[in-house]
Amino acid sequence: MKINVFHIVSNKYWGGPEEYAYEMVSRLRHDPRFYAEVVCKKNEPVLLHFRRLEIPISILPLKGITDIDSPTRLARLLRKGHNIVHVHTFRDAFAAVMARRISENPNTRVMLTVHGICQPKTNYLYRKLYRSIDKMVFVSQRAYDEWMNHAKKFDPNRACIIRDSVIDNPLAQPAPDLRQKLNIPNDKVLIMFHGRLTANKGADVLLQAVAQLDKSRFHLVIIGEGRPKFMTQLKSYIVENQLLQCVTLMGFQEDMAHFIQQCDMGVLPSVEPEALGIVNLEYMMQGKPHITTNNGAQTEYVADGRNALLVPPGDPQALAGAITQLLDDPARREHMGRQAREDFDRSLNYDIFYDKMTTLYNDLLNN
Repeated sequence: MKINVFHIVSNKYWGGPEEYAYEMVSRLRHDPRFYAEVVCKKNEPVLLHFRRLEIPISILPLKGITDIDSPTRLARLLRKGHNIVHVHTFRDAFAAVMARRISENPNTRVMLTVHGICQPKTNYLYRKLYRSIDKMVFVSQRAYDEWMNHAKKFDPNRACIIRDSVIDNPLAQPAPDLRQKLNIPNDKVLIMFHGRLTANKGADVLLQAVAQLDKSRFHLVIIGEGRPKFMTQLKSYIVENQLLQCVTLMGFQEDMAHFIQQCDMGVLPSVEPEALGIVNLEYMMQGKPHITTNNGAQTEYVADGRNALLVPPGDPQALAGAITQLLDDPARREHMGRQAREDFDRSLNYDIFYDKMTTLYNDLLNN
């Protein structure tokens, strides 16, 4: 039995759910047990990524609960065969559930991956939606507990935890030599932050932390984009605190693996709890030590002092202290990075995640 898997992504910009779907589809397209297709909006930043995979892509409006056109058109893809509709937002789950009903195909299942830490909504439409989803997948114990502890009359057998992972992108473009491009001497420690530049990711806290340090010892590279107002705040802080010589904003970059390989340490000082912390896994996969906060699912796989350092959120002084520890001890950085890679390979690697996910696809249809 070949299973058709349709990943629905509807965000305007590339983010965690899109990366999750991209990596899944990139594996599924080479797996003879599955047919993979992406369903998304006509947003060039997202389409550009998926087109690199040379897979079928269906473009729908995906405007939410009031959108009737998308479920009708999606139903045409579901009329035959054994189908998994894998969505990544509750908004898209409405379209998937309605499309299944319109298709009248009993061999279609709808599953949702919950990528954030959230609580269930309690109005009638959402309660009905929750009952119509065949399986809800949470990316961490923390995300599962937060949702399930507030869910009423929801069958726990229809929820599970499958921790996400990361994979080296075989289509990744080579990255420039950062030390050469930015004129960073070899005796300076190259610190890296990458991700969305928003207040909840703590990029401003990181700048406050490095402003306390000896600027001759490091160079901080910040990769990512954010809203114009927040970006202006970051740039103003860099100028006002004389950080121009030791901090570089590089903007959004397509493929991070080759950038991460060049850094000496990574930092992800999230202020709000992370449902998983994909960035943390990326540093671990590349064998790099990193510093992160202790307020989310990071504590499920990060052991403080073993494979990373944990600090309280929103605390520039504690973060500066942790950075100083790694600045002062190259041997510790090397040992911590090596341990991070070993821990990733043993229990966090993508093969483990992929096996669990494809087993779930089969189980949903067999049951």
